[in-house]
Amino acid sequence: MYLRGSKWSMRQRRKPTNWFLVILLLLLIAGMVYFDRFVVPPLQQYILPTATPTRDPESYLTEAQGLFGQGKFSKAIDTYTEAIRISPSDPAIYVALARVQIFAGKYDDAQTNAQNALLLNPNNSMALAVLAWAQDMKGDYAAADTTIQDALKLDPNNGNAHAYYAFLLGDMFQNNVGPYTDPIKTAGEESRVAVSLAPNSLEAHWARGRILYLTANYEEAVSEFRTAINNNSFVPQLHLDLGVTYKALSLIDEAIKEYTLANTLNPTDYTAYLYSSRALGSIGSYAQAAQYAEQSVNVAPTNPYLRGNWGWWLYKNGQFSDALTQLSLAVNGGQTDDGQAILRQELTADDIRIAQYYYIYALLLVKNNRCSDALPVTQLLLTKVPDDTDAVYNAKYIQGLCQASLGTPSASPSPTPKTTPTP
Repeated sequence: MYLRGSKWSMRQRRKPTNWFLVILLLLLIAGMVYFDRFVVPPLQQYILPTATPTRDPESYLTEAQGLFGQGKFSKAIDTYTEAIRISPSDPAIYVALARVQIFAGKYDDAQTNAQNALLLNPNNSMALAVLAWAQDMKGDYAAADTTIQDALKLDPNNGNAHAYYAFLLGDMFQNNVGPYTDPIKTAGEESRVAVSLAPNSLEAHWARGRILYLTANYEEAVSEFRTAINNNSFVPQLHLDLGVTYKALSLIDEAIKEYTLANTLNPTDYTAYLYSSRALGSIGSYAQAAQYAEQSVNVAPTNPYLRGNWGWWLYKNGQFSDALTQLSLAVNGGQTDDGQAILRQELTADDIRIAQYYYIYALLLVKNNRCSDALPVTQLLLTKVPDDTDAVYNAKYIQGLCQASLGTPSASPSPTPKTTPTP
């Protein structure tokens, strides 16, 4: 069947093109392209702020230096670290950070950052110098010696490098280590060169003061330490060093003031309390000495050396029972009141005070009719510290008491030899 008149057909006629609409559409597209390329960017410049504005690295350095001058070492470290994040290829920032970390007692971190600076510039004299100082502070004297020599070869006029060398030589002298036959003489020369080359350097005057102290030039040492403190009064170790020097001059009140300042700056360090106890004990103020010794134990309750120091001053103050308790913890180890373990203080010849703790402990055992416990201690003294004349004398005296009394000694222990070395 064929349908006539149907509107449907496979071949429909095309409508004519509407050129007006085409032209209008093209104009609209061209306008959008122009707006996107030439109008939007200037608008963004004024309308859209930067999400995280970038600070000039130099401003971080200025801020960190100011924080260091205020004694805010942790904040200074954080600020230097932020400066490194922004400018990671500047070796000077790593060196500055490492130096502050040494003042903050973070020697491992300081060593790492000094080495980072050297990765960026292997011929950086100051980076080598600060690295040597960190190595010295960690007791790695051989490595520090090699490193500081390299620093001075690169820049013989580096005043701080000479100061760090003086520190190192002074430590070698104190600990009787190293390849030098007369390190303290060279230390004196290096400290003088340091002050000459860097008269405004804290480290130069600090190093000079330490060497003067080690050579018993105490009044001159006080002057150098004071100059260093005027440079930055917030370094706890400077006040400790000045306090020790005042003690050597028998200016005990002045020493206690400096120790107190050091403790205020760093209350988590027991050293100020330890030194205060010794300073007061040296003038017979045994009760006060025992109090300061107890405070040091409160800071570090598991430290057997501090237990021995406390026991020593309790003994000097006539508190024999309490002294025996603390000296037993030092010699044998034990536990704190809250159950923390206290390891025994090993008897070595490095510090004659340790031998004092041992023979006073033995004397108190004798007083309590405990010769069977005292005699092994005396034998240990004779074996471990045979060159300590005071320790040998006391050990033999105790053995004589036990032999003569057959285990029933006299009611009170004998006076002990005079041993008051300067800390």
